[in-house]
Amino acid sequence: MTHGAIQLDAVIFGGGIAGLWTLDELVRSGRSCVLIERDALGEGQTIWSQGIIHGGLKYTLDGLLTGSARAIRDMPAIWRACLTGEREPNLSRAPVRSEHCWLWRTDSLRSRAGMIGARVGLRTPMRTVEVDARPRALRDCPGTVAQLDEQVIDTRAVLGAFLRTHQDCIVSAPTDDPARIERIGTGATIALADGAVTLQPERVIFAAGGGNEALRASVGLETGRMQVRDLHMVLVRGDLPELFGHCVDGARTRATITSARTDKCDVVWQVGGEIAERGVSMSPDALIAQAQRELSVVLPGVDLSAAQWATYRAPRAEGVTAGGKRPEDVVVMDEPPFVTVWPTKLALAPRVAALVAAALPAPLQLGDAAANLAQMARPRLAAPPWECAEWRSLTASG
Repeated sequence: MTHGAIQLDAVIFGGGIAGLWTLDELVRSGRSCVLIERDALGEGQTIWSQGIIHGGLKYTLDGLLTGSARAIRDMPAIWRACLTGEREPNLSRAPVRSEHCWLWRTDSLRSRAGMIGARVGLRTPMRTVEVDARPRALRDCPGTVAQLDEQVIDTRAVLGAFLRTHQDCIVSAPTDDPARIERIGTGATIALADGAVTLQPERVIFAAGGGNEALRASVGLETGRMQVRDLHMVLVRGDLPELFGHCVDGARTRATITSARTDKCDVVWQVGGEIAERGVSMSPDALIAQAQRELSVVLPGVDLSAAQWATYRAPRAEGVTAGGKRPEDVVVMDEPPFVTVWPTKLALAPRVAALVAAALPAPLQLGDAAANLAQMARPRLAAPPWECAEWRSLTASG
């Protein structure tokens, strides 16, 4: 054993939702663990997400129960139990932005077909509501409006809940002093703080999203196992009605909208779905113009003339697939002493954690390593995208 090294069951690289949920799972199983974050907790894919705990809706719009739908449809029940404190991890201190999402359509035949397909294979119930029970933003929408039991979380608050629970074993390794990883016997050694702290884990878990490829390369693992699919998300803020849900059009989600509030109590919409997918090839101004046209169709009763607009790019790092399509499930690659994970969707974090825990050897019964890390720097929480956005008005965007 390296002199002065801290022996551990596992070290996790990456403080997004997958890394944090895995940390919690391993600690509760009696394992001694440390999580290392290079930037801020949740920076990148986690904080960019809309926070919807999907139950498989977008994977059933063509009426088929796909592999993606099977993988994800049990996740809402797990998250709901955690958010109410009925099971671990206890996330009851993290507020839920909405207990459900709305599902609505335009007046096209294809959109009507999408509503029918969404009823097939879902574990989360869908209930049609009368006009007077609809949210204000959907009062003028044609056809059926349904309520879907998909919660929308405050992603930053969930990150904060994990940080409060495990702050003693979450440390920062900034880019100007990165961790140095080397194989040693059947495990690894990791030097932190310019060599002042050395960790010696049995397993090293790469849960750093887009950073996994560089981490794999640094320890001699095969690269080319990751793909990146981009999104160009739209933000809208102002005196807006809160809205959480999906406008379906055939086998696609034409727009997915979630809401949050700024420090000034303005409502901010995050707009994803097909708008964000098609926006990848557009400039911010062109995407904003396109989003204005689309939202006037999918939300005919909402006046957006006084709103401000912004966009942000949200590349999604995933396990590589044939043709670059989205993986149907999480990706967990066990190459002892290294494990690489890509969760694919925020909602699938519990599944990643369970699979990693199952792949690891039994705990070494090492005890708590927190006292040895007391002098290490701790990462902050990432800021949501609307706090970093460059806002523009309707007239500025054309």
